[in-house]
Amino acid sequence: MDNLLAARSLMALSMAFHIIFSCIGMVMPFIMAVAHYKWNTTGDKKYYILTKTWSRGVAILFVTGAVSGTMLSFELGLLWPRFMQHAGPIFGMPFSLEGTAFFIEAIALGFYMYGWERFNKWFHWFMGILVGISGVSSGILVVAANGWMNSPTGFDYHDGVFSNIDPLKAMMNDAWFSQALHMIIAAFSATGFGVAGIHAYHYYKGHYPEFHKSAFKIALTIGSIAAFLQPISGDISAKDLAKRQPLKLAAMEAHFHTQNNAPLIIGGIVNIEQERVDYAIKIPGALSFLAHGNFETAVKGLDQFPKDEHPPIVITHYAFQIMVACGVIMMILGFIFLISNWKFKNILNKKWFLYCIILCTPLGFIAVEAGWTVTEVGRQPWVIYGIMKTKDAVTQMPGIQYSFYFFIFVYIFLTIIVTWIMRRQIKFINEQYLSSKN
Repeated sequence: MDNLLAARSLMALSMAFHIIFSCIGMVMPFIMAVAHYKWNTTGDKKYYILTKTWSRGVAILFVTGAVSGTMLSFELGLLWPRFMQHAGPIFGMPFSLEGTAFFIEAIALGFYMYGWERFNKWFHWFMGILVGISGVSSGILVVAANGWMNSPTGFDYHDGVFSNIDPLKAMMNDAWFSQALHMIIAAFSATGFGVAGIHAYHYYKGHYPEFHKSAFKIALTIGSIAAFLQPISGDISAKDLAKRQPLKLAAMEAHFHTQNNAPLIIGGIVNIEQERVDYAIKIPGALSFLAHGNFETAVKGLDQFPKDEHPPIVITHYAFQIMVACGVIMMILGFIFLISNWKFKNILNKKWFLYCIILCTPLGFIAVEAGWTVTEVGRQPWVIYGIMKTKDAVTQMPGIQYSFYFFIFVYIFLTIIVTWIMRRQIKFINEQYLSSKN
């Protein structure tokens, strides 16, 4: 394994692990706040137990996310020294502000965990909201830094020299809004469905059904609303990519040839040698409309770009298809839940629906991982789009592959520990609810 492959593999592994905890850290405080609001307004003991237990889960996952995020920060400097040498002064502002948001989040979480029966009940509730706001702000700022890598601005570049640096302009780059919007909505959808799936399992098994039904409804309502909003952010992202990174859009769709009335491809098998997608469903004009808002407008294909600048087409295309498929499934289930729960009130008595939600527990996180694969792999071979190639930014330090193997072990170990602790938390929920009923 050469340095470039080892460094990219280690970065991908760390990001894949960290992003799950980032999503949960952004969204769980808001789910928790809904239950806390219900406790404050109704006095129903089940919401007290649910809020307190969810808050413990937030604390556990916050610590794990902090550890994995710190590891990523070190990896940026150690694995990509030339990138950080030039990029650090340009896009350092969102990272420094992200650090501030992180500290506010940590302080607010400390107040929240300590504040039971000590603070005014609405001040205590607001501390939980502040945890979520800080987490979302932190996520937006990190995505702004990644957006700069996809749409570099805020500097002049001549003969390999970066000058006239404007950090604020770099942070407010052309990509940050569409990426941040898509990521935040995806986090709400993934976490909502993930939490709902866990409680759906216990409701399906008959474990204190009244309690888990309430938790399930809170989480799935939030997840379903987010799933409905996701196509809107997807449309904004597609139109943005068509302007800024048409090569990435072409790779996402395996769109080999420039054409008017370009079809949207669903499924299929990519045939690189013949430059086509076999066995795919093609919707005429849909890609043109998605990219430009017009069914007849030409969409640039891969044939318009040098082959040495093409990203890995197969990986990018399949990751995009997986992301879209997961999103569509969650949107359909969310629609069924919202309509049925509003109009008929009996959807939770349907075992087939509960079973579907249980199966969909990891679906949102699969979509998030696939989406980040599209974002990062689809940018290759550039680490700073159009400015610096990834191979020119990697460290020459030997032995990176051993770090990769070590981190695999660390992340597997952390996953086992966190899973064990969270299972104990679920058991704690059931015990607390049983004792409250007695």
